[in-house]
Amino acid sequence: MAEDIRSQGFKRLTEFIKRLGPCAIGFSGGVDSSLVAAAAYEAHGRKALAVTVVSELLSCAEEEDAAWVAKSIGVRRATVKLSLLDEDEVASNPPERCYLCKKVVFSAVKGLAGQKGITIILDGTNADDAKTHRPGLKALSEVGVVSPLAKLKVTKEQVRAMAEELGLPNYDRPSSPCLATRFPYGTRLTEEGLRRVQAAEEFIRALGFPVLRVRDHGGLARIEVEADMIPRITSSGVHKKIVAKLVSLGYNYVSLDLAGFRSGSMDVKKKT
Repeated sequence: MAEDIRSQGFKRLTEFIKRLGPCAIGFSGGVDSSLVAAAAYEAHGRKALAVTVVSELLSCAEEEDAAWVAKSIGVRRATVKLSLLDEDEVASNPPERCYLCKKVVFSAVKGLAGQKGITIILDGTNADDAKTHRPGLKALSEVGVVSPLAKLKVTKEQVRAMAEELGLPNYDRPSSPCLATRFPYGTRLTEEGLRRVQAAEEFIRALGFPVLRVRDHGGLARIEVEADMIPRITSSGVHKKIVAKLVSLGYNYVSLDLAGFRSGSMDVKKKT
């Protein structure tokens, strides 16, 4: 990061974290946790620790990105390996799955940090997250996690602006929640299913669709891309490549959601 680039917002974030003392950050490699990690490193140097929890719900690409971003920041990094599919409450994928998963994940982060003498745990929850369906926020509170961005009312737009100013390499990276969000509640999560939807998304993303989700409905794949990209995905040749690939992955039907990309679309309640 350039030494002379310090926005007022970043200074405020750094001062907030400095007052907390040495800390560990739940670090996914996304832009939110990256900004928090950068501020923690600015405040505490090598006493700050970015902790990435590696599980079946994290794609291989995201794990690699987390390592790369941490290196670019300079922050010390550690990993915790968990098998979340061995947690039956998580694998059964109930509506409160995010709460149950966050409880396990951040308890693991807290445990590793404690072994290194760190008692303050941070995460990248921002001010906009409270406006959406985020059952995991309750788990963060119960574990004792501090969310500096939310505390300081920093929005997602402001996070990206600060990250760009700092030169963080992932400032414009699309949000990518865990792979479990691709499945309807009540659908049991399996390693085979998670890897299949990951492979489908990686293939479509490589065709030039950076913002997308493949929602897995058993034998049916429902593809969400940004609305203005729908004409492109239906153009000659592109849709045929996608269908062929997804059928080879085991889907019987491949559909395109005409409503376009919607974060959290699995949380939309059906009208009765």
